[in-house]
Amino acid sequence: MTPGLEPARLLLVDDDEEACRLLAEVLEREGYGVTRARSVEAALRALSSNPPFDAILTDLRMPGASGLDLIRAVRKGDRRALVFVLTAFGDAATAGEAIRAGAYDFISKPYDLAALRAAIAQALERRRLSPPAAGLPGDGFPLPWKPVLVGHSPAIIEVMKTVARVAPSQATVLITGETGTGKELIARAIHNYSDRAAQRFVAVNCSALAEGVLESELFGHVKGAFTGAGATRPGLFREADHGTIFLDEIGDVSPGLQSRLLRVLQEREITPVGADAPVSVDVRVLAATHQDLEALVKAGRFRGDLFYRLNVVSVELPPLRDRLQDLPLLVHHFLRDFAAQHGRHPVALDPEAESLLLGYAWPGNVRELQNVLERALVLAAQDVIGPEHLPADVREGSARAARPAQSDTSPLPLAELERRHVLGVLQASGGNRERAAKLLGISRRTLTRMLQRWGKSPG
Repeated sequence: MTPGLEPARLLLVDDDEEACRLLAEVLEREGYGVTRARSVEAALRALSSNPPFDAILTDLRMPGASGLDLIRAVRKGDRRALVFVLTAFGDAATAGEAIRAGAYDFISKPYDLAALRAAIAQALERRRLSPPAAGLPGDGFPLPWKPVLVGHSPAIIEVMKTVARVAPSQATVLITGETGTGKELIARAIHNYSDRAAQRFVAVNCSALAEGVLESELFGHVKGAFTGAGATRPGLFREADHGTIFLDEIGDVSPGLQSRLLRVLQEREITPVGADAPVSVDVRVLAATHQDLEALVKAGRFRGDLFYRLNVVSVELPPLRDRLQDLPLLVHHFLRDFAAQHGRHPVALDPEAESLLLGYAWPGNVRELQNVLERALVLAAQDVIGPEHLPADVREGSARAARPAQSDTSPLPLAELERRHVLGVLQASGGNRERAAKLLGISRRTLTRMLQRWGKSPG
């Protein structure tokens, strides 16, 4: 709390009365004035009958209207309102939708109270120092929000929050990550949720073309510019005019082309091969690479000035092995889609096949997982995928990973991740099983069975 200023007023919205009361007590001890509401309808009444609140902390899923409905209603009246979404149902799609709707932040339960207090204080101070907002993230987005990445791991939620925040801007974005992590998906999402969505999205794989061919493809050429140039071609930058161009594997571009790309970013103009005069273009540039561009800059293989022009905003996609908690969701998502594509009934995994998938390192990331699952679905005569339907690489790789003793940095099995998460939520709920079950989105009976399986006494 800043000395000399009136205490900030907070509105807490949660249908869980005990959770709302406990958080209110914590925030009141910080010096905030706190008002509680058990539903979106009650929150709207509080908003209409009180002076403006400085921040609103809302649950996502509640009976009746949702936290997203509240965000949209609040934003219509106060475009600078700080809305924090606190939810036990956090996933990448919902996080992106909340940020796009106008939420200041999206925080998954169980949250760290010290971090939450710091986030609220920082947000209030920044709002106090900032000028009045002229616009709202998400205003005029031409397309409805759709899931882009599947998962609920913290890293993937952060990726989608960044996408939702950067999409309405004109900023150049550098997307990094290993091959197969979904970099083009992120680029398309940024384009689709921008004001350029009605225009073209042009994707170029910079590593797939020789230098001379790539130069002509990007910038175009005039008739007779070189042998075989029998007609003038506009080039992909001009085809993407008023839209977005996605330069995949930008780290493979030659030094000569790096110079020309830098000019495009600085001057917003291109010079076709063989032409005498430049041509203006209005193009948003998104780039991606699996390489470490900073290391390439230090090695003298990539221009530092181009790197900084490209890296206005960076989005780093984690490898699949670092987010194995998302694997069951990904498997369900892909099997459902592939079953529909191939005219099959829904297909399930038997426990041994699931264990093999969880034990594999996935060097090809999500793209490799897609290929493995489509192959398995096609080979499975019945509607259950077993180990025999998985490639030898997956079976043998999983077996090798299981042999050595697990180190502190090894990925945890899904069952252990589940156990730790459930026990953490129970601890954060003060041992209240009814409340913990609600936060987890399961029944109290299911929670009790899980605890008994882990040797916890019934309660």
